[in-house]
Amino acid sequence: MQPTGNVVVVGAGVSGLAAAHYLARRGGPRVTVTVVEAGDGAGGKVATEQICGHPADAGPDSLLVRVPAMAALLDELGLSDLIVAPGVTGAHIWSRGRLRPLPATTVFGVPHKLVPLLRSGLLSPAGAARAAADLVLPKRRQAAGQDLSIGELIRPRLGSEVFERLVDPLLGGIHAGRADLLSARSVLPEVEAAIRRHRSVLLATRPKAGRSTPSQPALVTLRTGLVALVDALVASCGEDSFMFGAPVSSLSRSGRGFDVHLADGRSLPADAVVLATPAFISAPLLAGCAPEAAAACAAIPYAGVASVTLVYSNEAVGRELDSTGFLVPAAEGLMLVGCSWLSAKWPHLADPSVVLVRAMVGRDGDARFEAMSDGELVERVHCELVTTMGMRADPKEATVRRWPRAMPQYTVGHQGRLDRIDRDLADVPGLAVTGAAFRGVGVASCVSQAAQAATELLAWLGARIPESKG
Repeated sequence: MQPTGNVVVVGAGVSGLAAAHYLARRGGPRVTVTVVEAGDGAGGKVATEQICGHPADAGPDSLLVRVPAMAALLDELGLSDLIVAPGVTGAHIWSRGRLRPLPATTVFGVPHKLVPLLRSGLLSPAGAARAAADLVLPKRRQAAGQDLSIGELIRPRLGSEVFERLVDPLLGGIHAGRADLLSARSVLPEVEAAIRRHRSVLLATRPKAGRSTPSQPALVTLRTGLVALVDALVASCGEDSFMFGAPVSSLSRSGRGFDVHLADGRSLPADAVVLATPAFISAPLLAGCAPEAAAACAAIPYAGVASVTLVYSNEAVGRELDSTGFLVPAAEGLMLVGCSWLSAKWPHLADPSVVLVRAMVGRDGDARFEAMSDGELVERVHCELVTTMGMRADPKEATVRRWPRAMPQYTVGHQGRLDRIDRDLADVPGLAVTGAAFRGVGVASCVSQAAQAATELLAWLGARIPESKG
């Protein structure tokens, strides 16, 4: 049957916008979608700033188009002509006093060839020898269903140096987390499954013979910044579908549907509800309808981060920008987590007179930046760029964007929390949660999860027995 009903989406970040788009586009004229957002605009952490006349993203700056839902959405919204591929490939890691190229023969920092790792200089001779021992160590026994941290999975096989100087900085750059606490099953499911099946990590992660390398880049951006995606989703839903400056205070069941209670005293009736908010915001909203799901959401930890975009003269840059940027292991003690060389990474940001770089600070367990003013933070970041990149002059311009409690941490036990949420919500038809806190932190993962949530809600709306009018 054709779905019918009124759906309220709480949250106008990428997850909420994508869910609203799919509900409206696929639901047809008998499905009404309303998006309520506590802030005064849409987009969440997507933020494009004009810096020296260039659109630089201060939040996420790339889209993983190998995720089918992401590629399809760009085409559906008419954004394909704005796609920009990276101008360079590869990355560096600050290790043992210099920037060293990250070997291409790694999967999220987990190596599958020793020779390129040895040549990179990332490890000491002793660290490289310890990594080679993986080839002769006996297979480790792991209890069925056991959820190991990434550190517990990698350290016993490849040693501490591989973990601290390859795996941890790669995942720290993606999740702003500590790999000693992150769940291998939730963060690296394919790698974890391969390692469980094999004796050696080096052999387990080696690409299968005959597997072709994709000809298209995995990560792209949009020429006018990722705000173009936000604007297109808002336009697709219709601006009259949005209620901004409308924080939700609670959610309750009402007959066969729900009442969404706003902080100003108003209530919105809904046949179905999508919570597309951070887990710590969704938790109290779920408390009255799905208390187990609420508790599981409340147990998902978050880390705060900040981005610092700096503009330097070309003469100030002390090295060739021959990759997308670099990552910094926590063991190095710097505040920097990583730095994107924007002018090299994205061709549309290249400028003959200036160079744009974006530094990221903050990770789980390191919130030093929070006590600093913007000026102090810029100065600290610049000093660390002098150390790592050899900068020869102060930045001409700098902007700071802070993101408190921005990055959900998929710590050990994360899959169990998701299972609790799924079981509890199964008893509350018409209620869905989606977002970065659950099954992927990137924009593409959020889009994919939103598409799945919309599909399931529309199927439920279409299968409902109409309420009797008599």
